[in-house]
Amino acid sequence: MPYVGRFAPSPTGPLHFGSLVAALASWLDARSASGRWLVRMEDLDRPRVIPGAADAILRQLEAFGLEWHGPVVYQSARLDLYRDSLRNLETHCYPCACTRKELEDSGLALDGSRIYPGTCRGGLAPGKAPRAVRVQTDAAPLRFMDRVQGEMEQSVEREVGDFVLRRADGIVAYQLAVVVDDAAQGVTDVVRGADLLDSTARQIALQRLLGYATPRYLHTPVATNNAGEKLSKQSRAADAGPADLPRALEFLGIETPEGLASKELREWATGKWEPASVPRVRAAPAAS
Repeated sequence: MPYVGRFAPSPTGPLHFGSLVAALASWLDARSASGRWLVRMEDLDRPRVIPGAADAILRQLEAFGLEWHGPVVYQSARLDLYRDSLRNLETHCYPCACTRKELEDSGLALDGSRIYPGTCRGGLAPGKAPRAVRVQTDAAPLRFMDRVQGEMEQSVEREVGDFVLRRADGIVAYQLAVVVDDAAQGVTDVVRGADLLDSTARQIALQRLLGYATPRYLHTPVATNNAGEKLSKQSRAADAGPADLPRALEFLGIETPEGLASKELREWATGKWEPASVPRVRAAPAAS
């Protein structure tokens, strides 16, 4: 199939160095395969969306010369599509009445969330009102090959539990929305940061339930600050600027020559892109 990649930021603030690394890796992978590269704004979680952030991100991508194909897709305009997919999963789902406080004693999953103990799997307790909708998982190991991280395996039931598809506030969960969007846009290759690696097994499980093809995955190392925290707006990461382009390439394992203008550097890097050279992790902070 012709290559289709995508960059799907959440508009919670401008691009920082870490999100630039993910965008650049995705763009290079698509360009080196002579494929299409799409941009999608994951703006479902409206309370977290910062007004003007989506436009700021698009301006930054343009300033870096990371041009995309077709119109930008906004998740907030695709709610009917997610509701239809949720209806298609009804036989695999059940209502959940558990509150966050009631789940505090359950174990932690790999991504830091709570492992759901299956409290409502057999039905709601008397007097309990449904809040969220969860999908029923199984313990069979789910395996996939990541183009940088190598062979991965996860038992979603044991390591995550039955996860939420529609939140208590009525918002469709990220895990479902991203699967529906990737299938609807014909995405063949997902290139993103390794902070989302633990979500991949859940997304593949949903792809199988919905009858969707599974794209190839490539997870880049996560950029950190001097304290070892993942770069984010919560960790006060600075906005990405022109000087970050060569640093981002080097972070991805591409040693950059001096004296090249941004356009020349992008073209040069496209020919040098090699997933096998991307490090699995970065022990050192991204910033000096």
